[in-house]
Amino acid sequence: MLHWSLMFLILALIAAVLGFGGLAGAAIGIAKVLFFVFLVVWLISFLSRGRTA
Repeated sequence: MLHWSLMFLILALIAAVLGFGGLAGAAIGIAKVLFFVFLVVWLISFLSRGRTA
């Protein structure tokens, strides 16, 4: 998931340089959402690592 977040960030940067503001804004929004979902999943995994099911 972190990989996809970085891909959308790179896409947003390239789109911004080329002048595609709408595409850049959408890509950065998707990158933010994916990054925060990654953080939540990582945090849950980190906190439950010591416990066995």
